[in-house]
Amino acid sequence: MPSFPYSALLIFLGFLPSLIWLNFYFREDCHPEPKHLLTKVFLMGIIIAPLAVLFQWLLIKCSGSFSLHNLCSPLGILPGSSPEFFLWSSFVEELIKFYAIKLIIMNNAEFDEPIDAMIYMMAAALGFAAIENTLIVFQTDGIAMTVNTLILRFIGATLLHALASGLLGYFIAIAWFFQNHRKKLIITGLILATIFHFAFNIIIFTFEGQISALLYTTSLLLGIAFLISILFDKLKSRHVQAPFLS
Repeated sequence: MPSFPYSALLIFLGFLPSLIWLNFYFREDCHPEPKHLLTKVFLMGIIIAPLAVLFQWLLIKCSGSFSLHNLCSPLGILPGSSPEFFLWSSFVEELIKFYAIKLIIMNNAEFDEPIDAMIYMMAAALGFAAIENTLIVFQTDGIAMTVNTLILRFIGATLLHALASGLLGYFIAIAWFFQNHRKKLIITGLILATIFHFAFNIIIFTFEGQISALLYTTSLLLGIAFLISILFDKLKSRHVQAPFLS
């Protein structure tokens, strides 16, 4: 049982990658969102994360698949090794992160610019990633391994969560301008975020333990990060203040 100071250190380290990325993308907003709302969304991403475990557990129970492999399972604690499992887990995580902002933001008066959708989606995603990282570092052995794990997750899984949700956030933002197609756009964003998330996980699983996994996932993340940067700029050029009807 880790001592209290060591446990506190692990929690801090588990949250650090998410906080760094949150600060980075927070600066992308021309009109920064209230920090108390960002905090609420971030915390909601943490609070509803166990739903991912529940839905994965239901899939495992229904499929009867009890593989011991747990490389890419949500929160790193449930087994799963089939492409179907990875696809389901990717969809569930993206849906849950969307639900986090739907609960807090969609009808909030502070949600007054399209670009807000990307910022809030990324905040929820980084909250989800923070609790995931924290649970994983508690399973590592020694501070050196903990730091190595977090470095890999900082440029890997944590960024993945932010980018996938940012992609969905863009489609929520576009729905601002096309209210008649709002549901279709949000569903499209959810599908694309799921595909991106699934591709990342399946690459890691397919090339487990190989340098190819790092090369392919890094290329994928850099490509989507570049796309997200372009999408941010496009939304900044379409500054509009109007209510978003959920």
